[in-house]
Amino acid sequence: MNKYLYTAVLLAIAVACSNNSKPPKEDSTSSVVEDNSLSGSTSSSSYDSLRGSGKFKNVELSPTLDQKMIAAGKSVYEVKCAACHKLTTEKLVGPGWKGVTTRKSPEWIMNFVTNTDEMIDKDPRAQAMLAVCMVRMPNQHLSDEETRNVLEFMRNNDSSK
Repeated sequence: MNKYLYTAVLLAIAVACSNNSKPPKEDSTSSVVEDNSLSGSTSSSSYDSLRGSGKFKNVELSPTLDQKMIAAGKSVYEVKCAACHKLTTEKLVGPGWKGVTTRKSPEWIMNFVTNTDEMIDKDPRAQAMLAVCMVRMPNQHLSDEETRNVLEFMRNNDSSK
């Protein structure tokens, strides 16, 4: 009897954890080279996979990097981000940051940082990162200014000019 119960529980877990998502779709409307290998459909038809979900709709970036913002972003990184994210491509607890600004739009990055839970719930790429990292990123409750400074620090890390 225990053998059947054990088998039924394992089968239920396997079914619950199966991935029934549709194949990825390409989207070439962004100036940033989007990492669409993990995108797919979501239950929310209003979800914008290029921008993500949150208040940031249009982030204007200067063609040159702002050194004051980079320094402020580095301070935020050291206090709130460095324990989980390396500045290389290497995964620590969360994914490494190298190249993130070439794969994701500024709006997606800022929305993910400030609206973490909803983004993980809706965005297929964020869900795929969660599957790899196995740890849900906690909301760090950064202000808009802190978030923009972190983005500038990320741009500097990727040597964007």
